[in-house]
Amino acid sequence: MHYDIQSPQNDRIRQVCLLEKPRERRKQGLFVVEGVREVSLALGAGLGCRELFICPDLYQADPLYPIDLEGFAVLTVSPGAFAKMAYREDSGGVLALVPTWEPSLERLPEGDGPPLYLILEKVEKPGNIGAMLRTADAARIHGVIVCEPATDVFNPNVVRSSLGTLFTIPLAVASSEQTLQWCEKHGIRPYAAALDGAISYTEAEFTGPSAIVMGSEKEGLGRLWLDHSHARVQIPMRGRIDSMNVSVAAAILVFEALRQRGG
Repeated sequence: MHYDIQSPQNDRIRQVCLLEKPRERRKQGLFVVEGVREVSLALGAGLGCRELFICPDLYQADPLYPIDLEGFAVLTVSPGAFAKMAYREDSGGVLALVPTWEPSLERLPEGDGPPLYLILEKVEKPGNIGAMLRTADAARIHGVIVCEPATDVFNPNVVRSSLGTLFTIPLAVASSEQTLQWCEKHGIRPYAAALDGAISYTEAEFTGPSAIVMGSEKEGLGRLWLDHSHARVQIPMRGRIDSMNVSVAAAILVFEALRQRGG
């Protein structure tokens, strides 16, 4: 079989591999999206594509997640070359270079009905950010705001663990102070997930314009959110430990808010 790129040592393959580094993503203004579902959702969001790499030996089209190959620079690569670029083993033989964008607060949509946002302060693990993006998509909340980011939102692990919902849910990145000011400007009440001085999450009133604020598993929330939240909320723990995975806790809080709203 003829491949446009045969060797894993090809210079173009090496350039793609460099995008694993945040500095290189910022320099090139590109990040890697791999997987049939993920590439389909990225293209469906209108992000465009600089280049599309397909390994014919591995690629299988999925009618649920179509990929239109017209209008893009498409390169066929050998299995060895694809494996060199791919960040994971089950990416379905397709990989795209997608332009990064500026995830600013100003780009968040107004939406219909009382808004509900998920705010993540200093969440350090890309897998947790991706999991919470999946929760946000599943609940169809108005958006996710990453404050004081401890990891790049275009990190390959964020893309992978989000299953492509990085492209389906409005996303912003800002400082905590900027985000708090934005909440005040738009009349959004922050509910800080905390242990001390907190009410049970089922006692909180999430039916109005609200934001659920989650901190890192290591440090929790900073004083800014604890001191300026509308209320502190907690999930009562009945076991020996006093906390759970941040993405699991976020899902519980988001779906409680959804329940209160009749969702």
